[in-house]
Amino acid sequence: MSTMSAREFNQDVSDAKRRADSGPLIITDRGEPAYVLLTMADYRRLGESGEDLLDRLSMDDDVDEGFEPPRVDPGLRRVPEL
Repeated sequence: MSTMSAREFNQDVSDAKRRADSGPLIITDRGEPAYVLLTMADYRRLGESGEDLLDRLSMDDDVDEGFEPPRVDPGLRRVPEL
């Protein structure tokens, strides 16, 4: 993946688009990754599953119904009443 600062992006958007043609372009802000520029084809390829974002982020498929966490004895005891 290629990287470009936000300042460089603002000065030469055409260069950013050319660089994004060969793969995602990370645009940094103050040295930290802030944005990603993709071609429309790459963007569509990301959504090929046909699921919406909520479905893709859902962990329903990962649920293990047979999972039972072990009981934990915290070692607490009652304080006698005075």
